[in-house]
Amino acid sequence: MDFDSSSEQAMIRSTASEIASQFGPAHWREKEENGEFSEAFWDELAEAGFHGLLIPPEYEGAGMGMQEMGVAMETLCAEGCGMAGTWYLVLTAGMAAVGIRERGTEAQKERYLPDIAAGDRNFSIGITEPEAGTNTLNVATRAEKDGDEYVLNGQKAWITFSDRADNMILVTRTTPREEADRGTDGISLFVVDMDDPGIDVEPIDKHGINYSKSCEVFIEDVRVPEANLLGEEDHGWWTLVDMLNPERIGFAAAGTGIGKLAAETAIEYANDREVFGQPIGGHQAVSFPITKAYARMESAALMRDKAAWLYDQGEDCGYESNVAKATAVEAGIEAVKQSMQAFGGWGYATEYDVERWWREINLTRLAPVSQQMAYNHIGQELGFPKSY
Repeated sequence: MDFDSSSEQAMIRSTASEIASQFGPAHWREKEENGEFSEAFWDELAEAGFHGLLIPPEYEGAGMGMQEMGVAMETLCAEGCGMAGTWYLVLTAGMAAVGIRERGTEAQKERYLPDIAAGDRNFSIGITEPEAGTNTLNVATRAEKDGDEYVLNGQKAWITFSDRADNMILVTRTTPREEADRGTDGISLFVVDMDDPGIDVEPIDKHGINYSKSCEVFIEDVRVPEANLLGEEDHGWWTLVDMLNPERIGFAAAGTGIGKLAAETAIEYANDREVFGQPIGGHQAVSFPITKAYARMESAALMRDKAAWLYDQGEDCGYESNVAKATAVEAGIEAVKQSMQAFGGWGYATEYDVERWWREINLTRLAPVSQQMAYNHIGQELGFPKSY
C-alpha cells in the first residue's frame, strides 16, 4: 500500500475542498432548520464527477475506487459539509452503483449507471425493517414469483432518500428462512421504481440530518419483471455484502470527517477566546482532550484507507471495514464532544454548529451497523465464539 496520494486523489481532495467552501456550515444550518434537501449541492457533486467515481468509464463514470471515494467523503465532511459530505454520496454513488456494477446485468448497467454518474438518478436502499432491525437475514418482505413477474409485499423503515428516489434496491426473501438450507440463502434483491402506486412513503421525524428524509416504506402488491432481479434469485446476500463494505468505509470517512471539522472549529475558537488573561487553548485541560481524539482519528483514517485499498483490490475487507468504522466513530464522537466542551455554553448554540455535528455524528453509532455488531464481527475474527 502506497501512502503517497495519487494525482487523482490529490485532485479529488482539492475539488472536494472547493465544493465544501461553497457549501459550508451556514448552508447546512439553514437546510437542517428548514428540512430542505440541497439540490444545489447534489448538482455540484454531479458537476465534479463524484456521483460517478465508482462507475466504470464505459458507463460514463470515472472508474476509480473506494480509496478515492473515501478521500472525497472525508474532505467534504471535514471542510464544512459535516455529515452531508458522506450522506449525499453513500447510497446512490456508493451502494447502488457498486451493487449494479458488480452484480447487474448488462441491460441494468446500461440503464442505470450512466444516469447515476450524471447525478440524474437517485437510489434508496431498502434493507432495514421494523422487526428485523440489525438482523437482515430476518427480513419479512416477500417476493413471490407469478409467471414472468415477482409480486413484492412488505415494510421497510429508516430508508433514506425514499421520498425523492427514482429507484430502490429492495432486499426481500424469495425463500422463507425456515425453508432455506442456510440463513444467507433465500435473499433476493430487486430494482424497484419508486413511482409504483403500490409504494407508500412516510417520513420519520428524527433528531438530525433533516436536510434529507428517512422514511417508512410500505410495499403492497408491487409487480416487477424478472429483469429487475439484481443478481441471482435466492443468492442476493452476496450482492448485499458487495454493497455493505463500501457503506461502512463511507461512514468511517464520516466519523473522522465530522470529528476533524468540529476539532478544527474548536481549535480556532480556543486560540481566540481568552479567559484569565490567556487563550483557553493554552490550558491542557482544553487542548489535550481534542488532541487525543484527533490522534485517534488519524489512526482510524489509516485503517479506512487499508479497508478501501483491499476492497479496490477485490480482497476480503470485512474485518478491516468494521475496525475502520468502529474506531472512526468512537474517535469522531469524542472529538465532537470535547470540541463542544471547549466552546462551553456556546457549544450548545446553533450558531456555532457544533451541537448539530454532535447530533449528526451520533447516528454513526447506530448505522449502517451498530457499534455492538461491528465489535461482534471483530471479536469473532479474533477467535471469540459467535454471539449472533
